[in-house]
Order: sequence, then structure tokens, then C-alpha cells
Amino acid sequence: MGHKVNPKIFRTGVIFGWSSKWFSQNDYAHNIEQDIKLRKFLRAKLKEASLAKVEIERGVNKLDINLYTAKPGMIIGKGGKAVEDLKKELMLTIVKNPKLQINLNIKEVDKPNLSAEIMVQQMAQEIERRLPFRRVMKRTIDLILKAGAKGVKVQVAGRLNGAEIARTETLAQGKIPLHTMRANIDYSRGVAATTFGAIGIKVWIYTGEIFKDKDKDNLSQGN
Repeated sequence: MGHKVNPKIFRTGVIFGWSSKWFSQNDYAHNIEQDIKLRKFLRAKLKEASLAKVEIERGVNKLDINLYTAKPGMIIGKGGKAVEDLKKELMLTIVKNPKLQINLNIKEVDKPNLSAEIMVQQMAQEIERRLPFRRVMKRTIDLILKAGAKGVKVQVAGRLNGAEIARTETLAQGKIPLHTMRANIDYSRGVAATTFGAIGIKVWIYTGEIFKDKDKDNLSQGN
């Protein structure tokens, strides 16, 4: 039996960086708890904005939050009003430290169909609208492959189409080399809340291999 490991965590420090970048000796536990609350709040608040990733960086009296989204206009708002309102809400509900300066950096995702998080959100919305789960899975795979992915795997589990007994269905196309450390695999999971109960969703997207050492050699040789 193989141990199931999150593909992103497996590659963190090898080809991926950390989503939280800070150092602390005294407030370590407090900062981790705050990071979790910030991510949970932002994902719920910006559900319609197709939020792909949240990166948090901390400095002296400074908190930088990078939001990667497919719809930056929805977060920024008219004249940047929505961003300012979001900053105030974060300060009042989670941060609660007037000395800390919050900076929100909105970054657009070039290819949203290659983001596992965005595709999970889309699948959850379609399943919640009672679309047949197999049609949703096949459509998702087609969109991802058309965007340029080399392989994709989609899995749903629960009381599918209202069946009495829960089961797991998986569809895959192309290559998904989960044991190759240099393989760039984006992974995400989520839940669709239906009238029959929760439907779990998992998406793996393989876009190619990353050779960091080779890229460094080319740069040093001026190629």
C-alpha cells in the first residue's frame, strides 16, 4: 500500500516555495493560527473571484498578502474601494493590531484553467447546481488539457447523484508522475455542499518538469 501525500507538500523546498514567508521566535504559534484564519476568511469572502492562491509575507509591523486570482476586478472594485474595505475588515476581524500595516497585492492568473484550486471551485459550483457529476468531470478534463496540461486526474467522492451508498469516481487523461520530484503538479481539493450531503473533489494537473539546476547553468553561461 502506498502512502498518500499531498503533491504540493511533497515538492515544497524542491521545486515549490512556501506559501507563508516569515520568521518568528516568540509569536510562531500565533502567526500560524492567524495565517490559517486569513486564508479561510479570504477563500470564503472571495469565493466568486476565482481565488487561486494566497501568499503571506511578514515584516516588522508589516503584513503583505498576495492574492492570485482569475478575476482581479472583482477584488479591486471601483476605484480600489473594495480592496480598502477588505483591508479594514481583515484588521477588525482577524489581525486586530493597529500597529500592523496590511498590504493587499492583487495578481492576475494568466491561465486559470491550469490552476487546480480554480478548477475545484468551478466543479463544486456546477455539482451544487445539480449538473451530472460525470459531465462535470469530463468537461473539466477537456478545459485543462486545452489549456496546455500534459496530464490531469479528477476525483469525486460521496453520494453521487443522490445515491444511497457513497462511492468514489476517478477520471484521468495523460501523465501524472506523482513520484517524480521535478514534476510540476498542481493539486487541490474541495467540497461541494449538496442536498444529499458533501461531495469531495480532488484535482491533479501536470504541466511538465522543472529543472532548476539546468536553468541556473544556462543563465551563468549567458545562454
